Amino acid sequence: MTATPDISARRIGQEREPLVIVDGFAPDPDALRAAAAAARFAPAGEHYPGVRAPLPADYLASVRPVLATVLREVFGARARLRVLDARFSLVTTPPDRLTLEQRLPHVDALEPGRIALVHYLMPGGGDGTAFFRHRATGYETLDATRAPRYQAMLAAELRAAAPAGYIAGDTALFERIAVVPAEDNRAVIYRSALFHSGAISPGARLSADPRLGRLTVTAFLAAE
Repeated sequence: MTATPDISARRIGQEREPLVIVDGFAPDPDALRAAAAAARFAPAGEHYPGVRAPLPADYLASVRPVLATVLREVFGARARLRVLDARFSLVTTPPDRLTLEQRLPHVDALEPGRIALVHYLMPGGGDGTAFFRHRATGYETLDATRAPRYQAMLAAELRAAAPAGYIAGDTALFERIAVVPAEDNRAVIYRSALFHSGAISPGARLSADPRLGRLTVTAFLAAE
């Protein structure tokens, strides 16, 4: 018998943004790991520091009930849910080969109603996800109104000192306001406008083997 997912929600930072953790998110995480082991991963492009692969066709159907509950009860989505992108992901890029963009906290979208999901699939847990405040502006989220000021201030800051490696904790430019440790079959769900980053620890094993590396599902949703 499949256990009922355990949903917990809290608000983080000065902006009091909702952050949801769901333990026991998927009914069969072993089947997902087997599917990832058989999948063909490819470079993710310029933003994500690793590789991605397609999900099983039934993944979203299997998690939709708990996801719909979270989006309705925590984020106020009442109409419909659109999946913009959802794939297996593995962080594989060595710290010294990261682009500048990959070495900073980021937001996934500026538009209202966009939601991000990270579903961890590592037995024994591992590196999770961290959330940040930009010190100079005080911003913890970004939208179209805030973006020009933030981008101008960040550009000036980076001329003086560009960070190196993955960001996991406080830096001169960003203060960490929350971190969610990775646990097997745990999902973290948050607004895409929140500054965040994978909390990749120094010396982390960045394997391209789904059985050994930081295997997650990453998904981007539009909730209405």
